[in-house]
Amino acid sequence: MVFTRVERDYLHSQFLGRLATVGPHETPQVRPLGFRLNADDTIDLGGPNVAATQRYRNVRTYPRVAFVVDDMTPEDPGEIRPGWGRGIEIRGHAETLTVDDPPGGNSPMAGRDIIRIHPRRVLSWHLDPDNPDGATRDVDPGTAP
Repeated sequence: MVFTRVERDYLHSQFLGRLATVGPHETPQVRPLGFRLNADDTIDLGGPNVAATQRYRNVRTYPRVAFVVDDMTPEDPGEIRPGWGRGIEIRGHAETLTVDDPPGGNSPMAGRDIIRIHPRRVLSWHLDPDNPDGATRDVDPGTAP
């Protein structure tokens, strides 16, 4: 498994992340997107007309991406670092696919063309009470789902 239980729970609780791709002339592009964490720990990004977007074209040319899901920790004293940021950065290899079950399901905003991220490096912070400062680890592509 790529993600810890705490990381997986956090990802399931969130709805929006930011995808960073590399575009023409090696310029960065960042876009906010909805996402779905799959059972095999890949991440699907979708939306309307995805195949017509610059991010889709970027992934087809330069498949190395980063995806960040983050928010602010609640101001509850029982939380890790109340009022600070918390989240996960996922660096990996992306591919473009056409699927029958896109993120967003039956929404008219859900198109069948998606971007799927295969994690290769995971960085998390302020999520796990047992490791409040976070963790950074590489994911072996030979053993990752």
